[in-house]
Amino acid sequence: MRLTVTAALLLATAAPASAQTLHQYGGLALSPAGDRTATIESSGAHGVVTLRSVADGRVLRTIDPCATCSYAGLNFAPNGDLVFLVRDSAAGNVRLTYADAKTTRTVATIAGIAQTPRVSPDGKRIALLMTLGAAKESGATQAGIRMIGEIGEKSDEQRLAVFDIAKAATTVTPLSPAGRYVYEYDWTPDGRGFVATTALGNGDNNWWVATLDAIDAQTGAVRSIAKPATQINQPRVSPDGRTVAYVGGLMSDFGSIGGDVFTVGLAGGTPRNVTAGAKSTVTTIAWTRGGLRTVTLAGDQMQFGTLTPGQPVLPGFAKPASSSAGDGRAVFSADGRIAAAVVQDYEHAPAIYAGPLGSREQGVKQITHDNDAMPALAAARSISWKNEGFDVQGWLLAPRTALGTTPTGKAPMITIVHGGPAAASTPSYLYPTSLNAALVKAGYYVFLPNPRGSYGQGEAFTAANKRDFGGGDLRDVLAGVDAVERVAPVDDKRLGLGGCSYGGFMAMWANTQTNRFKGIVAGAGLSNWVSYYGTNGIDQWLLPFFGKSMYDDMKAYEDVSAIYHAKTAQTPTFIYVGERDIEVPPTQSIEWWHALKDRNVPVSLVIYPDAGHCVTGPEQSADVRQRSIAWFDKYVKNAK
Repeated sequence: MRLTVTAALLLATAAPASAQTLHQYGGLALSPAGDRTATIESSGAHGVVTLRSVADGRVLRTIDPCATCSYAGLNFAPNGDLVFLVRDSAAGNVRLTYADAKTTRTVATIAGIAQTPRVSPDGKRIALLMTLGAAKESGATQAGIRMIGEIGEKSDEQRLAVFDIAKAATTVTPLSPAGRYVYEYDWTPDGRGFVATTALGNGDNNWWVATLDAIDAQTGAVRSIAKPATQINQPRVSPDGRTVAYVGGLMSDFGSIGGDVFTVGLAGGTPRNVTAGAKSTVTTIAWTRGGLRTVTLAGDQMQFGTLTPGQPVLPGFAKPASSSAGDGRAVFSADGRIAAAVVQDYEHAPAIYAGPLGSREQGVKQITHDNDAMPALAAARSISWKNEGFDVQGWLLAPRTALGTTPTGKAPMITIVHGGPAAASTPSYLYPTSLNAALVKAGYYVFLPNPRGSYGQGEAFTAANKRDFGGGDLRDVLAGVDAVERVAPVDDKRLGLGGCSYGGFMAMWANTQTNRFKGIVAGAGLSNWVSYYGTNGIDQWLLPFFGKSMYDDMKAYEDVSAIYHAKTAQTPTFIYVGERDIEVPPTQSIEWWHALKDRNVPVSLVIYPDAGHCVTGPEQSADVRQRSIAWFDKYVKNAK
């Protein structure tokens, strides 16, 4: 359950925003030698595979074998050749593609969906995660299948397959066994097998109970390595093949990765936390010949660094920004010397950064400049405050245009709470089509707090809202509003609140706890944790937070359900949700709409047809923005 937000730099020579097109860099990969990047780039609808020089960012080659297809899964082979996936939606298949210096050819065609191709250490085979005959896109945030017929008896299975690079496959046969969903994997250095995170049964629901396993590359046999007590992500094998590292922690969404680094012997054993007590969150790891490399979030800083077990991460690059790559938040050369990522912040549009870690002469630097002229739509600043013994941080976005005069000389502000709760609002470019950009343009300050339960302050901070949803985290948010008002001209009489997913829950719940906000927008929110437990498609995520299932501890779920406190809710609320949302079913929004309507509280509910979690389709999200701004204008901006 997550939602984060975005902004960009206004240059004196910049053309009007409407005359510019944002250049996109997707799925970034770095060659083993660290001399080339590969990305899927576009300034419009169709992206092309683009290879660039790390030294200066110049384009070396573009690859575009199918003008009507989309590309994903970029990964370099040990010899520097490239593998990637070509998805042909019209044909309903994905082609595993190999590109050497001169030619591009198909290795296998998968009738379904696929992701994460990885070339074996000897360069002779390609492994791949695939779902044959997929009924839906991979991931719980995607629109679910319609609940008709006999339910719960059949689920998509993502399985591991291996193909010979030298010849095109005539058949596609999974290697890993049926009934087991494979989430992530890594080759062992000898090429004889894999380490993987896997779970039996429904893949959308069971990531939270996934185990660390070994899979034989010849037989597909599965052997347990460990059953960690935390969620696990990004298994990586040491160069000597003896040890596995992974990111473990309290995580509420697959893909929203954060925690400590654990290691365990490949033969099996008890995992050891090698970053215990750190006041930061590890979001990516890579095990290179030069040792472990990490990306961490430390307060408002994104850091690329080197990890020696038992010692603090040594940052080699730090910036108040966010980063992304095809294999995590950054990618590293085989020797660990070079790092690369797509970097952005609220005032600068995405650009590729690359270079040596920790080098004072050069270091990691910006190597592309396609978006340098994109304007900043807001002025951003980091806000820090203390509350109940915790150090808390968030971001404040201020309009760059002069605000109209008001009787108080102050402006209205909307607080947007991120989803998760195990996630964070981090600096990313404020796209003109985002809700936050629309709010800033409409004259609002936008506050993006990272209360307890968020990433960025260490695992103890992330775990601080266990069995306390809407308690300490809401108090952190309210204390953050106070902190903003001490440094910015914000009108305390004109405050609004919004969010999607867990942020939607916070928006619904806050309505029962405070009258400080004059208008609320709640997207895909949870109003009743009791009914939610029995109707959502991912109930396993609740166990680490509540300690027990709803059936074993119903009162704990009732205590944090807005529906049980509906009599105290007074704030006008706009609610939106996707019809086919399996993370937070629309029934949660219907319950809250009905409760507010019954109490004569102004309320509006829109259920968007066929939409998944948080309604991300361009036309539907545009409608959400329009309705949200109109709601805030009516109840917040014009509040008496």
